Amino acid sequence: MKSNRFMQWMDEHFMPVLAKIAQNIYLQSIRDAFCIFALPLIITGSVFLIISNPPVALHWGIITAWNNAITPIQPQILIAFNLSFGIMALMVAFGTAYSLASRWDLDDVMAGILSMVSFLIVSFPATDITKVAFGDVLNYLGGEGLFVAILLGIMTAKIMKFFGEKGLVIKMPAGVPPYVVRTFTALVPFFFMITFSWALEWAVWAHFHITLPQLVLEIFKPLVAASDSYPAAAAEIVLMMLLWSLGIHGMNVVSSVAYPFWMTQLAANDAALKAGRPLPGIVTEPFFHMFTHIGGSGLTWPLTIMFLLSASKQLKAIGKTEIVPAIFNINEPIIFGAPLVLNPIMFIPFILAPLAAVTINYAAFAFNLVPRIVTQPSFTTPVFLGGIIATGGYWQGAALQAVNLVVAALIYYPFFKMYEKELVTNEKAAEEEAATALAG
Repeated sequence: MKSNRFMQWMDEHFMPVLAKIAQNIYLQSIRDAFCIFALPLIITGSVFLIISNPPVALHWGIITAWNNAITPIQPQILIAFNLSFGIMALMVAFGTAYSLASRWDLDDVMAGILSMVSFLIVSFPATDITKVAFGDVLNYLGGEGLFVAILLGIMTAKIMKFFGEKGLVIKMPAGVPPYVVRTFTALVPFFFMITFSWALEWAVWAHFHITLPQLVLEIFKPLVAASDSYPAAAAEIVLMMLLWSLGIHGMNVVSSVAYPFWMTQLAANDAALKAGRPLPGIVTEPFFHMFTHIGGSGLTWPLTIMFLLSASKQLKAIGKTEIVPAIFNINEPIIFGAPLVLNPIMFIPFILAPLAAVTINYAAFAFNLVPRIVTQPSFTTPVFLGGIIATGGYWQGAALQAVNLVVAALIYYPFFKMYEKELVTNEKAAEEEAATALAG
Protein backbone atom coordinates (compact mmCIF):
# COMPACT_ATOMS: atom_id res chain seq x y z
CA MET A 1 0.00 0.00 0.00
CA LYS A 2 2.86 2.37 0.86
CA SER A 3 4.51 1.51 -2.46
CA ASN A 4 1.30 2.38 -4.32
CA ARG A 5 1.02 5.74 -2.54
CA PHE A 6 4.67 6.48 -3.28
CA MET A 7 4.27 5.63 -6.96
CA GLN A 8 1.15 7.79 -7.12
CA TRP A 9 3.00 10.72 -5.54
CA MET A 10 5.88 10.25 -7.97
CA ASP A 11 3.46 10.15 -10.89
CA GLU A 12 1.63 13.31 -9.83
CA HIS A 13 4.47 15.50 -8.59
CA PHE A 14 7.82 14.18 -9.80
CA MET A 15 7.04 12.93 -13.28
CA PRO A 16 5.65 16.22 -14.75
CA VAL A 17 8.79 18.12 -13.76
CA LEU A 18 11.16 15.53 -15.17
CA ALA A 19 9.03 15.10 -18.28
CA LYS A 20 9.57 18.81 -18.99
CA ILE A 21 13.32 18.34 -18.52
CA ALA A 22 13.29 15.38 -20.90
CA GLN A 23 11.47 17.48 -23.50
CA ASN A 24 13.81 20.46 -23.20
CA ILE A 25 15.03 21.19 -26.73
CA TYR A 26 18.45 22.36 -25.55
CA LEU A 27 19.13 19.14 -23.65
CA GLN A 28 17.73 17.09 -26.52
CA SER A 29 20.03 18.89 -28.96
CA ILE A 30 23.08 18.28 -26.77
CA ARG A 31 22.19 14.59 -26.50
CA ASP A 32 21.75 14.35 -30.27
CA ALA A 33 25.09 16.06 -30.80
CA PHE A 34 26.84 13.34 -28.83
CA CYS A 35 24.84 10.35 -30.02
CA ILE A 36 24.56 11.23 -33.72
CA PHE A 37 27.65 13.28 -34.51
CA ALA A 38 30.31 12.46 -31.92
CA LEU A 39 29.66 8.81 -31.03
CA PRO A 40 30.80 7.27 -34.36
CA LEU A 41 34.09 9.16 -34.03
CA ILE A 42 34.47 8.17 -30.38
CA ILE A 43 33.94 4.47 -31.05
CA THR A 44 36.15 4.39 -34.15
CA GLY A 45 38.93 6.41 -32.57
CA SER A 46 38.87 4.23 -29.48
CA VAL A 47 39.70 1.18 -31.58
CA PHE A 48 42.96 2.81 -32.69
CA LEU A 49 43.73 3.77 -29.08
CA ILE A 50 43.41 0.13 -28.01
CA ILE A 51 45.53 -1.04 -30.95
CA SER A 52 48.30 1.39 -30.01
CA ASN A 53 48.16 0.53 -26.27
CA PRO A 54 47.76 -3.25 -25.86
CA PRO A 55 47.26 -4.59 -22.29
CA VAL A 56 50.88 -5.61 -21.72
CA ALA A 57 50.24 -6.09 -18.00
CA LEU A 58 48.62 -9.43 -18.86
CA HIS A 59 52.10 -10.71 -19.84
CA TRP A 60 50.68 -12.83 -22.64
CA GLY A 61 53.19 -13.75 -25.33
CA ILE A 62 50.97 -12.66 -28.20
CA ILE A 63 50.24 -9.29 -26.58
CA THR A 64 53.93 -8.70 -25.84
CA ALA A 65 54.73 -9.44 -29.48
CA TRP A 66 51.93 -7.13 -30.55
CA ASN A 67 53.28 -4.34 -28.34
CA ASN A 68 56.82 -4.78 -29.67
CA ALA A 69 55.52 -4.63 -33.24
CA ILE A 70 53.45 -1.46 -32.88
CA THR A 71 55.76 0.54 -30.56
CA PRO A 72 57.85 2.01 -33.43
CA ILE A 73 54.72 3.15 -35.27
CA GLN A 74 52.56 4.12 -32.26
CA PRO A 75 52.52 7.87 -33.14
CA GLN A 76 51.31 7.04 -36.63
CA ILE A 77 48.54 4.79 -35.30
CA LEU A 78 47.45 7.51 -32.88
CA ILE A 79 46.87 9.92 -35.76
CA ALA A 80 43.57 8.15 -36.43
CA PHE A 81 42.67 8.38 -32.74
CA ASN A 82 43.61 12.05 -32.36
CA LEU A 83 41.75 13.11 -35.49
CA SER A 84 38.58 11.18 -34.67
CA PHE A 85 38.07 10.84 -30.91
CA GLY A 86 40.39 13.83 -30.46
CA ILE A 87 38.05 16.26 -32.25
CA MET A 88 34.95 15.17 -30.33
CA ALA A 89 34.20 18.72 -29.10
CA LEU A 90 34.43 20.06 -32.65
CA MET A 91 31.74 17.59 -33.71
CA VAL A 92 29.63 18.43 -30.65
CA ALA A 93 29.83 22.13 -31.56
CA PHE A 94 28.53 21.27 -35.04
CA GLY A 95 25.93 18.80 -33.78
CA THR A 96 24.47 21.00 -31.04
CA ALA A 97 23.90 23.92 -33.41
CA TYR A 98 22.66 21.61 -36.18
CA SER A 99 20.16 19.80 -33.94
CA LEU A 100 18.85 22.98 -32.34
CA ALA A 101 18.55 24.75 -35.70
CA SER A 102 16.64 21.76 -37.09
CA ARG A 103 14.11 22.05 -34.28
CA TRP A 104 13.64 25.74 -35.11
CA ASP A 105 13.38 25.12 -38.88
CA LEU A 106 16.57 27.08 -39.55
CA ASP A 107 19.37 26.29 -41.98
CA ASP A 108 20.85 23.48 -39.87
CA VAL A 109 23.95 22.85 -41.98
CA MET A 110 24.92 26.52 -41.98
CA ALA A 111 24.34 26.66 -38.22
CA GLY A 112 26.58 23.65 -37.70
CA ILE A 113 29.36 25.06 -39.86
CA LEU A 114 29.21 28.47 -38.16
CA SER A 115 29.31 26.88 -34.70
CA MET A 116 32.29 24.73 -35.68
CA VAL A 117 34.25 27.70 -37.07
CA SER A 118 33.44 29.81 -34.01
CA PHE A 119 34.67 27.02 -31.76
CA LEU A 120 37.92 26.74 -33.71
CA ILE A 121 38.49 30.49 -33.35
CA VAL A 122 38.13 30.48 -29.55
CA SER A 123 40.27 27.35 -29.23
CA PHE A 124 43.40 28.92 -30.72
CA PRO A 125 45.52 31.45 -28.85
CA ALA A 126 45.21 35.06 -30.00
CA THR A 127 48.70 35.19 -31.42
CA ASP A 128 50.45 34.42 -34.70
CA ILE A 129 48.51 31.32 -35.68
CA THR A 130 51.21 30.20 -38.12
CA LYS A 131 53.49 29.63 -35.13
CA VAL A 132 50.96 27.61 -33.12
CA ALA A 133 51.49 23.84 -33.18
CA PHE A 134 48.24 22.04 -33.96
CA GLY A 135 49.07 19.42 -31.34
CA ASP A 136 49.03 22.13 -28.64
CA VAL A 137 45.40 22.90 -29.48
CA LEU A 138 44.20 19.36 -30.17
CA ASN A 139 43.30 18.53 -26.56
CA TYR A 140 40.83 21.40 -26.49
CA LEU A 141 39.13 20.17 -29.66
CA GLY A 142 38.36 16.96 -27.79
CA GLY A 143 37.10 16.25 -24.29
CA GLU A 144 38.59 19.35 -22.68
CA GLY A 145 36.65 21.68 -24.95
CA LEU A 146 33.20 20.14 -24.57
CA PHE A 147 31.63 22.84 -22.40
CA VAL A 148 32.62 25.65 -24.75
CA ALA A 149 31.52 23.60 -27.76
CA ILE A 150 28.05 23.11 -26.27
CA LEU A 151 27.67 26.76 -25.28
CA LEU A 152 28.76 28.01 -28.70
CA GLY A 153 26.48 25.52 -30.44
CA ILE A 154 23.47 26.83 -28.52
CA MET A 155 24.50 30.46 -29.00
CA THR A 156 25.01 30.03 -32.76
CA ALA A 157 21.53 28.59 -33.28
CA LYS A 158 19.96 31.31 -31.13
CA ILE A 159 21.81 34.05 -33.03
CA MET A 160 20.64 32.67 -36.38
CA LYS A 161 17.08 32.46 -35.02
CA PHE A 162 17.24 36.03 -33.70
CA PHE A 163 18.59 37.53 -36.92
CA GLY A 164 16.03 35.60 -38.97
CA GLU A 165 13.04 36.63 -36.82
CA LYS A 166 14.12 40.29 -36.78
CA GLY A 167 14.72 40.32 -40.51
CA LEU A 168 18.37 41.24 -40.01
CA VAL A 169 19.52 39.24 -43.01
CA ILE A 170 20.38 40.06 -46.60
CA LYS A 171 17.31 39.40 -48.74
CA MET A 172 17.66 38.55 -52.39
CA PRO A 173 15.15 39.38 -55.14
CA ALA A 174 12.86 36.75 -56.62
CA GLY A 175 14.40 34.52 -59.22
CA VAL A 176 17.78 34.21 -57.51
CA PRO A 177 18.88 30.55 -57.25
CA PRO A 178 18.13 28.99 -53.84
CA TYR A 179 21.79 28.23 -53.08
CA VAL A 180 22.64 31.92 -53.56
CA VAL A 181 19.75 32.96 -51.30
CA ARG A 182 20.96 30.51 -48.69
CA THR A 183 24.49 31.95 -48.79
CA PHE A 184 23.44 35.58 -48.41
CA THR A 185 20.84 34.78 -45.74
CA ALA A 186 23.60 33.27 -43.58
CA LEU A 187 26.09 36.06 -44.24
CA VAL A 188 25.08 38.49 -41.46
CA PRO A 189 24.86 35.84 -38.70
CA PHE A 190 28.20 34.44 -39.89
CA PHE A 191 29.87 37.83 -39.70
CA PHE A 192 28.41 38.50 -36.24
CA MET A 193 29.35 35.14 -34.70
CA ILE A 194 32.83 35.02 -36.17
CA THR A 195 33.53 38.60 -35.06
CA PHE A 196 32.14 37.88 -31.60
CA SER A 197 34.24 34.70 -31.25
CA TRP A 198 37.37 36.49 -32.42
CA ALA A 199 36.83 39.39 -29.98
CA LEU A 200 36.03 37.03 -27.10
CA GLU A 201 39.15 34.94 -27.66
CA TRP A 202 41.31 38.06 -27.94
CA ALA A 203 39.88 39.44 -24.68
CA VAL A 204 40.39 36.16 -22.81
CA TRP A 205 43.94 35.80 -24.12
CA ALA A 206 44.80 39.42 -23.24
CA HIS A 207 43.57 39.08 -19.64
CA PHE A 208 44.48 35.48 -18.77
CA HIS A 209 46.94 34.41 -21.48
CA ILE A 210 44.97 31.20 -22.01
CA THR A 211 42.28 30.23 -24.50
CA LEU A 212 38.55 30.18 -23.74
CA PRO A 213 38.34 26.35 -23.44
CA GLN A 214 41.25 26.45 -20.98
CA LEU A 215 39.56 29.17 -18.93
CA VAL A 216 36.20 27.37 -18.84
CA LEU A 217 37.90 24.11 -17.91
CA GLU A 218 39.56 25.82 -14.95
CA ILE A 219 36.19 27.20 -13.84
CA PHE A 220 34.45 23.84 -14.22
CA LYS A 221 37.17 21.74 -12.60
CA PRO A 222 35.32 21.48 -9.25
CA LEU A 223 32.18 20.27 -11.05
CA VAL A 224 34.12 17.74 -13.11
CA ALA A 225 35.81 16.46 -9.96
CA ALA A 226 32.48 16.23 -8.13
CA SER A 227 30.94 14.30 -11.03
CA ASP A 228 33.69 11.70 -10.73
CA SER A 229 32.66 10.70 -7.22
CA TYR A 230 30.63 7.86 -5.77
CA PRO A 231 27.83 10.13 -4.45
CA ALA A 232 27.42 11.60 -7.94
CA ALA A 233 27.33 8.17 -9.58
CA ALA A 234 24.87 6.85 -6.98
CA ALA A 235 22.58 9.87 -7.36
CA GLU A 236 22.66 9.54 -11.16
CA ILE A 237 21.73 5.86 -11.17
CA VAL A 238 18.93 6.30 -8.61
CA LEU A 239 17.48 9.15 -10.67
CA MET A 240 17.76 7.09 -13.86
CA MET A 241 15.88 4.19 -12.35
CA LEU A 242 13.22 6.37 -10.69
CA LEU A 243 12.51 7.87 -14.10
CA TRP A 244 12.42 4.47 -15.77
CA SER A 245 9.98 3.30 -13.07
CA LEU A 246 7.65 6.05 -14.28
CA GLY A 247 8.07 5.19 -17.94
CA ILE A 248 10.59 7.94 -18.77
CA HIS A 249 13.89 7.02 -20.44
CA GLY A 250 16.12 7.68 -17.43
CA MET A 251 19.44 7.34 -19.23
CA ASN A 252 18.44 9.92 -21.82
CA VAL A 253 17.36 12.47 -19.21
CA VAL A 254 20.38 12.09 -16.94
CA SER A 255 22.93 11.80 -19.75
CA SER A 256 21.68 14.99 -21.39
CA VAL A 257 23.11 16.82 -18.37
CA ALA A 258 25.92 14.49 -17.26
CA TYR A 259 27.33 13.40 -20.63
CA PRO A 260 29.88 16.25 -20.95
CA PHE A 261 31.26 15.37 -17.51
CA TRP A 262 31.44 11.66 -18.34
CA MET A 263 33.20 12.33 -21.62
CA THR A 264 35.64 14.78 -20.03
CA GLN A 265 36.69 12.00 -17.65
CA LEU A 266 36.99 9.51 -20.51
CA ALA A 267 39.12 11.96 -22.49
CA ALA A 268 41.35 12.47 -19.44
CA ASN A 269 41.82 8.70 -19.22
CA ASP A 270 42.71 8.52 -22.91
CA ALA A 271 45.27 11.31 -22.49
CA ALA A 272 46.78 9.62 -19.44
CA LEU A 273 46.98 6.27 -21.25
CA LYS A 274 48.85 7.86 -24.16
CA ALA A 275 51.23 9.57 -21.76
CA GLY A 276 51.81 6.45 -19.67
CA ARG A 277 50.30 8.00 -16.54
CA PRO A 278 47.76 6.49 -14.09
CA LEU A 279 44.20 6.91 -15.34
CA PRO A 280 42.35 9.55 -13.26
CA GLY A 281 38.66 9.05 -14.16
CA ILE A 282 36.16 6.52 -12.86
CA VAL A 283 32.64 7.74 -13.65
CA THR A 284 32.46 7.74 -17.44
CA GLU A 285 29.71 6.84 -19.92
CA PRO A 286 30.75 3.13 -20.14
CA PHE A 287 30.74 3.03 -16.31
CA PHE A 288 26.96 2.97 -16.71
CA HIS A 289 26.32 1.43 -20.12
CA MET A 290 28.90 -1.37 -19.93
CA PHE A 291 29.09 -2.14 -16.20
CA THR A 292 25.72 -1.08 -14.76
CA HIS A 293 23.06 -1.39 -17.47
CA ILE A 294 23.98 -4.97 -18.39
CA GLY A 295 21.20 -6.37 -20.52
CA GLY A 296 19.64 -2.90 -20.55
CA SER A 297 18.72 -0.24 -18.00
CA GLY A 298 18.15 -1.78 -14.59
CA LEU A 299 20.68 -4.60 -15.10
CA THR A 300 17.89 -6.93 -16.20
CA TRP A 301 19.94 -9.75 -17.78
CA PRO A 302 19.36 -12.06 -14.75
CA LEU A 303 15.68 -11.15 -14.71
CA THR A 304 15.40 -12.12 -18.38
CA ILE A 305 16.70 -15.63 -17.55
CA MET A 306 14.31 -15.88 -14.58
CA PHE A 307 11.39 -14.90 -16.81
CA LEU A 308 12.45 -17.42 -19.43
CA LEU A 309 12.28 -20.22 -16.83
CA SER A 310 9.22 -18.86 -15.04
CA ALA A 311 6.09 -20.83 -14.14
CA SER A 312 4.05 -17.80 -15.21
CA LYS A 313 2.95 -17.96 -18.85
CA GLN A 314 3.08 -14.18 -19.12
CA LEU A 315 6.61 -13.89 -17.78
CA LYS A 316 7.80 -16.88 -19.83
CA ALA A 317 6.50 -15.27 -23.01
CA ILE A 318 8.24 -12.00 -22.15
CA GLY A 319 11.47 -13.89 -21.42
CA LYS A 320 11.34 -15.50 -24.88
CA THR A 321 10.76 -12.10 -26.48
CA GLU A 322 13.52 -10.41 -24.51
CA ILE A 323 16.30 -13.00 -24.68
CA VAL A 324 17.75 -11.82 -28.02
CA PRO A 325 17.46 -8.04 -27.41
CA ALA A 326 19.08 -8.56 -23.99
CA ILE A 327 22.24 -9.80 -25.70
CA PHE A 328 22.57 -6.32 -27.16
CA ASN A 329 21.56 -4.49 -23.95
CA ILE A 330 18.08 -3.59 -25.17
CA ASN A 331 15.33 -4.31 -22.68
CA GLU A 332 12.21 -2.30 -23.55
CA PRO A 333 10.26 -5.58 -23.97
CA ILE A 334 10.85 -6.50 -20.35
CA ILE A 335 10.50 -2.95 -18.96
CA PHE A 336 7.13 -2.37 -20.60
CA GLY A 337 6.04 -5.99 -21.01
CA ALA A 338 6.47 -7.33 -17.47
CA PRO A 339 5.96 -4.46 -16.76
CA LEU A 340 8.66 -3.00 -14.56
CA VAL A 341 7.18 0.46 -15.10
CA LEU A 342 4.83 1.45 -12.25
CA ASN A 343 5.23 -2.01 -10.72
CA PRO A 344 5.15 -1.80 -6.89
CA ILE A 345 6.71 -5.27 -6.43
CA MET A 346 9.60 -4.86 -8.89
CA PHE A 347 10.20 -1.18 -8.11
CA ILE A 348 12.65 -1.89 -5.27
CA PRO A 349 15.02 -4.34 -7.03
CA PHE A 350 14.80 -2.26 -10.22
CA ILE A 351 16.59 0.49 -8.27
CA LEU A 352 18.65 -1.61 -5.85
CA ALA A 353 20.33 -3.87 -8.44
CA PRO A 354 21.83 -0.98 -10.50
CA LEU A 355 22.74 0.91 -7.31
CA ALA A 356 24.59 -2.16 -6.01
CA ALA A 357 26.40 -2.42 -9.37
CA VAL A 358 27.44 1.24 -9.21
CA THR A 359 28.81 0.67 -5.71
CA ILE A 360 30.76 -2.42 -6.80
CA ASN A 361 32.00 -0.68 -9.96
CA TYR A 362 33.24 2.38 -8.13
CA ALA A 363 35.06 0.31 -5.50
CA ALA A 364 36.61 -1.96 -8.14
CA PHE A 365 37.97 0.98 -10.14
CA ALA A 366 38.90 3.14 -7.15
CA PHE A 367 40.97 0.36 -5.55
CA ASN A 368 42.46 -0.61 -8.94
CA LEU A 369 41.02 -4.11 -8.76
CA VAL A 370 39.93 -3.58 -12.36
CA PRO A 371 41.81 -1.42 -14.91
CA ARG A 372 39.95 1.82 -15.47
CA ILE A 373 37.88 2.54 -18.55
CA VAL A 374 39.77 3.84 -21.57
CA THR A 375 37.28 3.51 -24.41
CA GLN A 376 33.59 3.62 -25.14
CA PRO A 377 32.15 0.58 -26.91
CA SER A 378 28.73 0.83 -28.52
CA PHE A 379 26.04 0.31 -25.87
CA THR A 380 24.87 -2.75 -27.86
CA THR A 381 28.19 -4.58 -27.28
CA PRO A 382 27.34 -7.90 -25.56
CA VAL A 383 28.23 -8.58 -21.93
CA PHE A 384 31.82 -9.67 -21.17
CA LEU A 385 33.04 -8.48 -24.58
CA GLY A 386 32.01 -4.95 -23.64
CA GLY A 387 33.83 -5.15 -20.31
CA ILE A 388 37.03 -6.30 -21.97
CA ILE A 389 36.91 -3.63 -24.67
CA ALA A 390 36.03 -0.79 -22.28
CA THR A 391 39.05 -1.49 -20.06
CA GLY A 392 41.43 -1.73 -23.00
CA GLY A 393 41.54 -5.51 -23.36
CA TYR A 394 41.66 -6.70 -19.74
CA TRP A 395 39.77 -9.80 -18.59
CA GLN A 396 39.04 -8.08 -15.27
CA GLY A 397 36.46 -5.97 -17.09
CA ALA A 398 34.47 -9.09 -17.95
CA ALA A 399 34.94 -10.42 -14.40
CA LEU A 400 33.46 -7.21 -12.97
CA GLN A 401 30.42 -7.61 -15.20
CA ALA A 402 30.05 -11.22 -14.01
CA VAL A 403 30.09 -10.10 -10.37
CA ASN A 404 27.42 -7.50 -11.09
CA LEU A 405 25.25 -10.10 -12.80
CA VAL A 406 25.43 -12.44 -9.81
CA VAL A 407 24.66 -9.67 -7.31
CA ALA A 408 21.75 -8.43 -9.45
CA ALA A 409 20.36 -11.98 -9.66
CA LEU A 410 20.43 -12.28 -5.87
CA ILE A 411 18.62 -8.96 -5.48
CA TYR A 412 15.99 -9.66 -8.14
CA TYR A 413 15.19 -13.26 -7.23
CA PRO A 414 12.99 -12.87 -4.11
CA PHE A 415 10.98 -10.07 -5.72
CA PHE A 416 10.67 -12.05 -8.92
CA LYS A 417 9.26 -15.01 -6.97
CA MET A 418 6.72 -12.73 -5.28
CA TYR A 419 5.64 -11.31 -8.63
CA GLU A 420 5.61 -14.73 -10.26
CA LYS A 421 3.38 -16.13 -7.50
CA GLU A 422 0.90 -13.30 -7.97
CA LEU A 423 0.77 -13.78 -11.74
CA VAL A 424 0.48 -17.57 -11.54
CA THR A 425 -2.45 -17.20 -9.12
CA ASN A 426 -4.14 -14.72 -11.46
CA GLU A 427 -3.51 -16.92 -14.50
CA LYS A 428 -5.01 -19.97 -12.78
CA ALA A 429 -8.02 -17.96 -11.68
CA ALA A 430 -8.49 -16.70 -15.23
CA GLU A 431 -8.26 -20.23 -16.63
CA GLU A 432 -10.79 -21.54 -14.11
CA GLU A 433 -13.13 -18.66 -14.91
CA ALA A 434 -12.79 -19.33 -18.62
CA ALA A 435 -13.40 -23.05 -18.11
CA THR A 436 -16.52 -22.31 -16.01
CA ALA A 437 -17.84 -19.92 -18.63
CA LEU A 438 -17.24 -22.49 -21.37
CA ALA A 439 -18.96 -25.24 -19.40
CA GLY A 440 -21.94 -23.00 -18.66
